[in-house]
Amino acid sequence: MSRAVDRILRPSLMALAIAVAAPLASPALFAAEQSAQRAYDLPSAPLATTLNQIASQAGITLAIDPALVSGRTSAPVSGQYDGLGALQAALRGTGLQLQQSSVGSYSLVATPEGTLALPETAINATSNYESAWGASSGYVATRTAAGTKTDTPIVETPRSMTVITRQQLDDRQVLNLNDALRYTAGVQSSGYGSDSRADWLRVRGFDPTQFLDGLPLPKGSFANPKVEPWNLERITVLRGPASSVYGQTPPGGMLDMVSRRPQLESAHQIEAQVGSNEHKQINFDSTGKIDDEGRFLYRVSGVVRDSNSPVDHIPDKRYNIAPSLTWNIDEDTKLTFISQYTRDDTGITGQFLPLQGTKLDGPTGKISHHKNLGEPDWDFYDRSYYALGYAFEHRLNDTWQFRQNLRYTKSDLSFQAVQVATINSIDADGNVNRESGIVNEDISQFAVDNNFQADFQTGDISHTVLLGLDHQRSNTNYQWLYGMGVPPINVNRPVYGADLSNVTYFAMQDFQQKTHQTGAYVQDQMSLDNWRLTLGGREDWIHTGTVFHNSADATNTQRDKAFSGNVGLSYVFDNGITPYFSYTESFQPASGANVNSTESFEPTEGRQYEVGVKYQPVGTDTLLTAAVYDLKQQNVSVTEGSITRQVGELQVRGVELEASTQVTENLKAIASYTYTDTEILKGDDKGNRMALIPRNQATLWADYTWHSGPLDGFGIGGGVRYVGDTYGNTANTELAHVGSYTVYDASVHYDLGRLDNSMKGLTVAVEAKNLFNKDYLANCDGYWCYYGDERNVVASVNYKF
Repeated sequence: MSRAVDRILRPSLMALAIAVAAPLASPALFAAEQSAQRAYDLPSAPLATTLNQIASQAGITLAIDPALVSGRTSAPVSGQYDGLGALQAALRGTGLQLQQSSVGSYSLVATPEGTLALPETAINATSNYESAWGASSGYVATRTAAGTKTDTPIVETPRSMTVITRQQLDDRQVLNLNDALRYTAGVQSSGYGSDSRADWLRVRGFDPTQFLDGLPLPKGSFANPKVEPWNLERITVLRGPASSVYGQTPPGGMLDMVSRRPQLESAHQIEAQVGSNEHKQINFDSTGKIDDEGRFLYRVSGVVRDSNSPVDHIPDKRYNIAPSLTWNIDEDTKLTFISQYTRDDTGITGQFLPLQGTKLDGPTGKISHHKNLGEPDWDFYDRSYYALGYAFEHRLNDTWQFRQNLRYTKSDLSFQAVQVATINSIDADGNVNRESGIVNEDISQFAVDNNFQADFQTGDISHTVLLGLDHQRSNTNYQWLYGMGVPPINVNRPVYGADLSNVTYFAMQDFQQKTHQTGAYVQDQMSLDNWRLTLGGREDWIHTGTVFHNSADATNTQRDKAFSGNVGLSYVFDNGITPYFSYTESFQPASGANVNSTESFEPTEGRQYEVGVKYQPVGTDTLLTAAVYDLKQQNVSVTEGSITRQVGELQVRGVELEASTQVTENLKAIASYTYTDTEILKGDDKGNRMALIPRNQATLWADYTWHSGPLDGFGIGGGVRYVGDTYGNTANTELAHVGSYTVYDASVHYDLGRLDNSMKGLTVAVEAKNLFNKDYLANCDGYWCYYGDERNVVASVNYKF
């Protein structure tokens, strides 16, 4: 953060933290959710006072013109109402009525002359209310907690973000996060092609931190959990730094994912899939109430996959189950237990192919996409991941509410494989050298996040103040053994069963690392008429202790602390246009350690300036966004070949355009364009582009479904994805350069219930990625090359009941 901004922002945040005590003495005003019904017993009072009280309790944004309410008295409000119903009751006889804007906020207007006064009614808007932590209908979400940890309209959040809804995930038959984010602005997906071990993603140039249910997922070298998208309700891509609220995050952005959670209304579904590479998969999901009163709700979802991968002799098997239970303790208190277990059995589907036969001409021609150049009887990648935690929320009074998210996770990996060697010239007979590796890694993590939210008013300014304290403890044991002396293999006619008894191993890395992190944060979201101002700041304290077993148990202790701030300002026009400006910062201690060193990596720091505009046309299910940004980061880590190092300073500047829309009842679409200009400002590769980041990307996906006529229930979908050229290393060598590519996706689906009522809830679908089987390289890093995803077709039958 610049010194000028530092001098201004830090004292302001300190004053804000001191002033936070004021709401404790304020009248009861906020905390109930808009959709929840509650008992009201409010006598007649000054109209502004009553309306502010109800709106605050219900979480409704209400702009009040003092001149309009001056001298007016509210009607008494008594009985069970949701928020909107209570406001309507208070306005009886006042000559005023509510008017809703396109962004979901409300204002007061005079009732037109001649309008008939309606009797008192209780309006129940529950079915149309969207929570930031719940389901959203269609392709366009309206609310989010990403970036603020509070339930906030997306258009009013002064940050660039994309919400991938459950409907989008279902329509595109998403099997992993790479699939889920392919059509998202600012995201580079499948940077190393199809890899069943991990999702290779970049957001604004950087590997995003993944958050699930408000808490970070553990990150290591190879044992990172590969999130199962079937278990998710939504995925939010928050672009830019977010450390002022979330702590350890990179400057490019983060993924904020929400699990499917128990619902009061019973709903069940089961889906069977078959497809390319002998893909067979069963998905299931069931939710509902356990007792008649609905105090206890359950949900269980999961996946069983028995499949092969695009590479010969490598399986892609998964066993996953995610049970959850909600206990509605009382009307003010809710506790949801969230758990998950995942077991993966797979291998190296990227294959680390030599440059010859992929990017360069080889002496024996092109290497097949399907060739396995390892040792199938020796190779394996076995990962187990489990998590147990809860989300607790309690309304203390009409001003304050408390939330706590807690989770313990464990990820265990056993991994060994033979692969093409770093020096990998193919001889005249088609033979190539190989090497081997054995990896044992386990990560355990405990994470908890506590925050108090206060909603109150000071004069004409409405405040949503967040006070938080979070803590993480992680313990990583990592051993990487590198093996030399593996017999070569023929790239066209591989013969397996090589004698590996003479392979010599030595420890490239062998350490235990314990990290303790604590962060305290404060945030105030203020609204005055159409203005929205967000101020936030956070202090982090990190302690990292590492024992290097491959260096005579040498130890290294590192203590870091950092302040991260943010400020965002937006103006919500009544026509749905919301321009905004934001300044944000990031701080991220790096996990792992330098190769052959007893030093831990230095933490990275970043900052970003962003200007954007969001447009939600009045009366439509459409969201259009545009953003221009400039961000910098220091001490970023890069891995090339088998060496990981830190380079000096990076700069990323770009433009992002995105649209999500339901044009008509039949037509839904998403589209994006991304321009990303990356540059290394300091270090050996000064002036070069960052690795894996294309300058230009463009995507379009649309789905058209008939709801009447002879094609009633039938739908088609199609997409196109353009990805510009990239370099696979920071040296930007010609051997690491791959060209641009364009691929097409398509789907067809049919609701059999429209054909016959006896098949209600039964749908069939076929989805194809890379429909025309475009042959392209996803990446070359100067040592190896990685093919892009081939055509993959999946057919499914889904039954909802």
